[in-house]
Amino acid sequence: MEDLPIERRKTVTMPQADFEQMLERAAEKGARHALHGVGLDGEDAAHDIRELRNLLDAFNEAKKTAGLTIIKMVVTGLVMAILTGTLIKLKLFGGGQ
Repeated sequence: MEDLPIERRKTVTMPQADFEQMLERAAEKGARHALHGVGLDGEDAAHDIRELRNLLDAFNEAKKTAGLTIIKMVVTGLVMAILTGTLIKLKLFGGGQ
């Protein structure tokens, strides 16, 4: 068999503070790149994000209100149906047996 060359790993040593600064710069650059990718970069970015949050809150509130309204309408309809059936059975509307 042939002797395959052994791959040696190269390591870099640096002070902890320099390493943390490098990581912080990389994270900030990545975050700016991601915000730029979705169009939330520039001076108005914070304002745009607040507007998006407010819009999402309003949408969620509207969904909740719509759900509660539907439930109230169904319950009201059932109560009216029961009341109508009771009134018909009591011959108040001239129906029934």
